[in-house]
Amino acid sequence: MVKIDLKGQVKEFDQGITAAEVAKSIGMGLYKSACAAKIDGEVCDLRTPIEKDCSLEILTFDTAEGKHAYWHTTSHIMAQAVMRLYPGTKFSIGPAIENGFYYDFDMEQPLSTEDLPKIEAEMKKIIKEDLPLERFALPAEKAKELMAGQPYKEELIEEHAGKGEDISFYKQGDFTDLCAGPHLVSTGMVKAVKLTAITGAYWRGDAKNKMLTRVYGISFPKQSMLEEHLQMLEEAKKRDHRKLGKELGLFTLMDEGPGFPFFLPNGMVLRNTLIDYWRQIHKKYGYVEISTPMMLNRQLWERSGHWDHYKNNMYTTVIDGEDFAIKPMNCPGGMLVYKTEPHSYRDLPLRVGELGLVHRHELSGALHGLFRVRCFTQDDAHVFMTRDQMKDVIQETVRLFDEVYSTFGLNYTIELSTMPEDHIGTVEEWERNQDILKNAITDMGKEFVINEGDGAFYGPKLDFHLADSLGRTWQCGTIQLDSQLPERFELEYTGADGEKHRPVMIHRVVLGSIERFIGVITEHFAGAFPAWLSPVQVSILPITDRTAQYADEVKALLEKAGFRVEVDHRNEKIGKKIREAQLKKVPYMLVLGDKEAEAATVAVRNRAGGDQGAMPLDEFINILREEVEQKIIR
Repeated sequence: MVKIDLKGQVKEFDQGITAAEVAKSIGMGLYKSACAAKIDGEVCDLRTPIEKDCSLEILTFDTAEGKHAYWHTTSHIMAQAVMRLYPGTKFSIGPAIENGFYYDFDMEQPLSTEDLPKIEAEMKKIIKEDLPLERFALPAEKAKELMAGQPYKEELIEEHAGKGEDISFYKQGDFTDLCAGPHLVSTGMVKAVKLTAITGAYWRGDAKNKMLTRVYGISFPKQSMLEEHLQMLEEAKKRDHRKLGKELGLFTLMDEGPGFPFFLPNGMVLRNTLIDYWRQIHKKYGYVEISTPMMLNRQLWERSGHWDHYKNNMYTTVIDGEDFAIKPMNCPGGMLVYKTEPHSYRDLPLRVGELGLVHRHELSGALHGLFRVRCFTQDDAHVFMTRDQMKDVIQETVRLFDEVYSTFGLNYTIELSTMPEDHIGTVEEWERNQDILKNAITDMGKEFVINEGDGAFYGPKLDFHLADSLGRTWQCGTIQLDSQLPERFELEYTGADGEKHRPVMIHRVVLGSIERFIGVITEHFAGAFPAWLSPVQVSILPITDRTAQYADEVKALLEKAGFRVEVDHRNEKIGKKIREAQLKKVPYMLVLGDKEAEAATVAVRNRAGGDQGAMPLDEFINILREEVEQKIIR
């Protein structure tokens, strides 16, 4: 017999019972909705036999791991359908992703969107066949024989061969794939599926490799869930920041600089307004601002550990026979600034912010609008403190995050990322720092989830995942606790005892990067930014040439009051002017006819509420001033 802890309730079962059988013993509802299992914290197949006492969690589609198994299985179903329809296809990888799955294929004739319904129909046949997914493992040589003629699989097997481990496979009917799992018990568990897009993708994201055909899809346990998701995708297309960035004149991307965004006049207004707010909030919380060089020598990056741990993502050059690197992050320069003068315990915590332009070598296949670029402005800060101050500083930083995110109407969840395999510092130090982060958050009444092994190489971190108006999440803010860099750079402060001590520090960003955050809020607001953030706050629309002069006078008064204003003097009908101002998503339109000019009033139209009626200009100025100063979201 084995004792199995089911969320605090311990039950005895026969040794060798599978997780699926345990789920069935609890109830058929749980058994039918189960996607995978977690045994002693490790995600595995439902068919996994349980040989010893353990804790067990049955993972349904409601969990992240359950979704992963569900979508990964559906990617295998799609690959099986493609292989049936297009014999001779070379298949590479097909992972579950944040929202669905994809599979990359090497085909003589690349697919088009017209092919998707045919593939979907074949997938539905495979689902109806209710094929069991059977796992087996082979030594590397046998694995190569099984995957003969599939060069991408052969390459993956060759990489794993050196580890001396057997290679894991999953078989479903006439299709076998190299895969670690976990997977659903059978193809019949997938209930609703839709293929959503076809793109090109380089093998392993490297432009030097062959371009493959990538097919994206999504699946759900209910048709109604699929329909709801597809509606969300349609709305997301309308909100795509790349599309809106072009329509609203915010930014552009050019072939001459892939991954290096160009900001246009409206985008610069948005960007500078965001930066002004960043500076305002950081001044409120006691930060000072610095700027460090974009390029520093190799010795600095070796000292910080980046040369050993991050060199492949850095742009390097040689100056006067010496290696230099363009900074991929601001931290080492911040260490040097700290060392420019002696510090006392009375100076701590020392909060130092930097809007630093950093460059990272991202693979061309991974670039995506403003979300994944090769140069960006990181809204960085480093806080140096004593060990006694760590908890208070972390909580203060979270309060700053709360204030910023609430300004944009963004909620968040917190993820604690723990020690990776590639780390510096002792295990004991890592565990102590992880506990400090946990306690700081829980004492504030906040919850978090664990992201095992995904900490920075120098310390554990709290990642803040923002939820936008469509419910999508974006990882933006982070608080990284670090006792390694102060040691490597020999940072010191004089304590109350007159002795020298080593400070600890946090690295933190609240927006993540200015560029990416602009992409996030563009989609969050669908380009209709709050008045305080909008590149143009008021569009003045004279009805006839007779009111042109009055329109210019109104513009001058609004600009004197500090607002961003434009006048549409074109010889067009007022209806067209209003429609185009709406398309530009301007918060307010002032329609000026003879009556308004004579009475010295303005007819106000609100982007969200339409006609607001006529009012004196001073009254409108007061309304807009309050909306801007309080950063109201309409």
